[in-house]
Amino acid sequence: MKRPEPLRVGPALAARPGAPRDPGHAVRVELPRGRTWLMHVAISAVFVAIAGQTVRLAASGDPETRLARAEPLHQTFIRPDIVDRRGILLATDVDAASLFADPAMIRDADLTAERLAATFPELDAGDLRRRLADHTRRFEWIKRGLTPIEAQRAHDLGIPGLGFRREPRRVYPTRYLTSHIIGHVDPDNRGTAGIERHIDEIGEIDAAAAPRRSQRAPIRLSIDLGVQNAVADTLADAMKQYKAEGASGIVLDAASGEIIAAVSLPDQDPEKFPGADEDDRKDRVMGGTFELGSIAKTVTLGLALEDLGSSLNRIYDTREPLRFGRYTIAEQYPPGRPLTLAEILVRSSNVGAGLIAMEAGVARQRAFLDRLGLLDHMRTEVGPVAKPQIPSHWGPLEGVTIAYGHGLAVAPLQFAAAAAGLVNGGIKIKPTMLRQDTVPAGEARVISPASSAAIREALRRAVSDTQGTGRRAELEGYEIGGKTGTAEQPGKGGYREKAVISSFFAVLPASVPRYVLLLSLFEPEGTKETKGKITAGLNAAPTTAHLIQRIGPMLDLLPERVAGAN
Repeated sequence: MKRPEPLRVGPALAARPGAPRDPGHAVRVELPRGRTWLMHVAISAVFVAIAGQTVRLAASGDPETRLARAEPLHQTFIRPDIVDRRGILLATDVDAASLFADPAMIRDADLTAERLAATFPELDAGDLRRRLADHTRRFEWIKRGLTPIEAQRAHDLGIPGLGFRREPRRVYPTRYLTSHIIGHVDPDNRGTAGIERHIDEIGEIDAAAAPRRSQRAPIRLSIDLGVQNAVADTLADAMKQYKAEGASGIVLDAASGEIIAAVSLPDQDPEKFPGADEDDRKDRVMGGTFELGSIAKTVTLGLALEDLGSSLNRIYDTREPLRFGRYTIAEQYPPGRPLTLAEILVRSSNVGAGLIAMEAGVARQRAFLDRLGLLDHMRTEVGPVAKPQIPSHWGPLEGVTIAYGHGLAVAPLQFAAAAAGLVNGGIKIKPTMLRQDTVPAGEARVISPASSAAIREALRRAVSDTQGTGRRAELEGYEIGGKTGTAEQPGKGGYREKAVISSFFAVLPASVPRYVLLLSLFEPEGTKETKGKITAGLNAAPTTAHLIQRIGPMLDLLPERVAGAN
């Protein structure tokens, strides 16, 4: 029988009593054949067990593994912060819990739906019951973007099959104050309106499987939160004082087009937009068009100065009403004498504005309004501005009514932008909600500097003159120019005499404009102070004075008496 080959071992094994001292000497070690076979079997069994466990785990359908595969990837998006022109935070993302369910693990869909609806009353128990009873589904959202208190309540329910996922949630520290500007997002944190939608349109969002801070630079708006708050607060007080249904206010940089403030009341909570009242959703600054009344005479004055070559001293015979068939246009307070061009604006003469329109003709009037941008479809970063409503037939009668503020409906922002071009030296501007590092070049010249200066002079006289309709906007220490406008709102069968929009357009300072303002009160009522009247000179004009007194220092416009004391 052939003997096995010797197994060489190291010196330690060979150094036993009686063994040779030579480390190279071979020592023979024999292993029984049965023990070798058992070792191979044991090793093979270990590998088989590992392979079997792997197959079992892959085929066992572990709930956590299936859930991870069932959850949609990149359901949410992270967004950059939004700040005002001074860097104050207006919108940001926070890490929040969202509640989901695995219907296959829900033992009692009826009881679970009832307990969830009791915890979150805004949820529909019937809809929950239907979705939780479908055991073929493995993932259903219950409520997203929970507050910490809501998350704790859901956790305390202790219902198997419910779980949480961390997601970015959009929050708005200023809530109502900037709601019509900021807009809102959907449950996946995608912008659906306002600046939030603009952020998506310019690609400033990032898909995320888990919440994290955006590395993108904040979106800096032109809005000044302090001025915005002052406008909102002043308008809210005016609504209460004059029992108005709504209000709007704009503060616009006359040179750059930056929108310093834009307020629409009633306002909305951007975090609860789907449940907001329809009236709260209205954006009266950009989302609606209105006939704004006699503030349109500012435009008509520009037409006379620029296109007709008139001067402020030119005389117009306004003693007789204008007649167009069965329609008669007369003065509310006839002066009993002819008026100068300046007096047509100061005293708000409908007949005078009509005479200017008749002299200019429809084609020239329409071309002038188009040059100002009053007939365009305007858009800002917040979205499209409501399209102007132009009469289907623009004849001589329509030209006369448009001249004094009826027949052409525009959004307040669109009028403010056009009027800014009339008073800033004659340069058309483009309104923007974004902070401008430098003053952008104007789009085009719409009137001459001389015509612009004459318009400013007339607007100043409309406030400073004792006969001016805007005299209640006069404020000591400030050089305010402006024009009132009271427009009856259209309704079924014609205009509603007691339902008006009272507006005041202001230039500040009048000699060297830095800002233009446009405030409007929707359907104000007469009060004891106004002796039952609802005209803009009695409500919108004094409201504007109160506002300028508040925001003047914020805009680095100190009253002259204070500046002189320094």
